[in-house]
Amino acid sequence: MTAHSSPSRIDTSRPHPARVYDWLLGGKDNYPVDQEVAQKLPPQARENAMRNRAFMHRAAAWLAGTGVDQYLDIGTGIPTKPNLHQIVQGVVPSARVAYVDNDPIVLRHAEALLVSSPEGATDYIEADVRRPEAILDHARTFLDFSRPIALSMIALMHFITDEEDPYGLARTLVDALPSGSYLVLSHGTTDEHPHLVKSVQSTYKKGEIPLRMRTKSEVEPFFEGLEMVDPGLVTATYWYKDTPAPTPELSGFYVGVARVS
Repeated sequence: MTAHSSPSRIDTSRPHPARVYDWLLGGKDNYPVDQEVAQKLPPQARENAMRNRAFMHRAAAWLAGTGVDQYLDIGTGIPTKPNLHQIVQGVVPSARVAYVDNDPIVLRHAEALLVSSPEGATDYIEADVRRPEAILDHARTFLDFSRPIALSMIALMHFITDEEDPYGLARTLVDALPSGSYLVLSHGTTDEHPHLVKSVQSTYKKGEIPLRMRTKSEVEPFFEGLEMVDPGLVTATYWYKDTPAPTPELSGFYVGVARVS
C-alpha cells in the first residue's frame, strides 16, 4: 500500500511525543530535543513505557485470536518491532491494519509499517486525532466499516487537553464503528505515582508538549456505553487474557478493551 501524507517536514527544534516515547522504548529515531525531555523524566517513565507496549501486544494478540481482522491504529508512533500488524497477522494472516500518526518522522518509517503478510494489507496516513473525520474518511477507503474493526489508541489521549474535547474526539471515532468492533485504549496516569506528578508535568511543560494525565474516573468516560472486556479498566500489568499473567507492578497507564454493541 501507499503511505498518504500532506507535505510536511520534521521539526527538530521542538520535541515530539512520538519521539520521546521512542527514546523511552530504547529506540534511536529521536533528536536531542526529544532526548532532553525523556532524560529528565523519572526513571519509572521508561519502565512504564515498556509495560504499556507489552499491554498492546497482549491485547492485539487476544483480539486477533477472537477473529478480528481489521485494525485502525491512531497514534502509531515510530515503528518498534513487533508492530501491531506483525502481531495480528501472525494470528490472522489476512488482517488489514491502517496506521495513523501526525509526526512526519513516522511517515519516513512507513515502509516498515507497510511490510504486510502476503494475505493481508497495511496502510499509513499522516493525520491528527484532533481531526477524526479526516481519519475516518481515509480509513473507509481501506477498511470495511460493515464488519468489526479494532480501534487502537495507545498512549495517545493524555496528549489531548480538556479544551480539545478528548471524549468527544474518541466518541466520534467509536460511533463510526460497526457492532462487534472494539476500542483498545491506554492512558497515562499518576494515580500510582502521586509523588511524580509535579516532575512529569513540569518536564513536558518545559518541552512545550501538552500533557493531561487523568485519574481512573477520568479515563472511564472513554469507554462509556461500551461493553468492557474482563478484567475491565486496570493498570497495564493487570490486563491479560490468554497469556501468562505478568508480574503485578506499579504502572503509569490505565488500560482497557471494550466491545461496541
